[in-house]
Amino acid sequence: MASISNVSASAAAAAASTTAGTGASSGASGLTQSDFLQLLTAQLKYQSPTSPADTTQMAQEFASISTVDGINTLNSQLSSIATTASAAEMAQASALVGKQVAVSGNTLTPTASGKAEGAFSLASPSASTNVTVLNPNGSIADTLKLGPLAAGQQSFTWNGGTSGTNYSYQINAVDASNNQIAITPYTVFSVGGVNLTGATPTLNINGSSTPLPVSSVQTVLGASS
Repeated sequence: MASISNVSASAAAAAASTTAGTGASSGASGLTQSDFLQLLTAQLKYQSPTSPADTTQMAQEFASISTVDGINTLNSQLSSIATTASAAEMAQASALVGKQVAVSGNTLTPTASGKAEGAFSLASPSASTNVTVLNPNGSIADTLKLGPLAAGQQSFTWNGGTSGTNYSYQINAVDASNNQIAITPYTVFSVGGVNLTGATPTLNINGSSTPLPVSSVQTVLGASS
């Protein structure tokens, strides 16, 4: 019984003349589902009456070519999804231009006027909340008394800094029973633009030459001042 993969000389010649007019690739990797069907038609046309093609193997070949075609289609769809995702990331990053964003950290970076913004999250309401601003050498630069605050995201402004100096801060918050409250501090940045030179969009931060990944943004505080 003839094997479908062993095309006779006459069948191969006929298939070659057929595919030549369509510009088919000479390599197996360039064969499409249409090329396969042309080869199969030539095979059936020139098969020996006394030793016809194996129908089981034909079914297997059909399944194989369908699988390859399906993979090619899936790759095209994934490429389209990736393009759509990139556009969505760009739109998300662009929407943050001119806004203040908060990332994990406790750094204060004053502007040219000496103003710095900070933010944090309280696990529960506080009866007393104090912010201690530290110089780069660890000494105390200032202390802010924010008083009682509600649970959730809070922010503060410090006006005693020097532009170009990175300060840090610590927060102490207690409830009415003088129990410590869990706090999550944030470093606040002002977004000046979007950087598209990398694989994914990043944010250009005012006062810094290091781009900020969009994925690192914890929360958006609003328009920068």
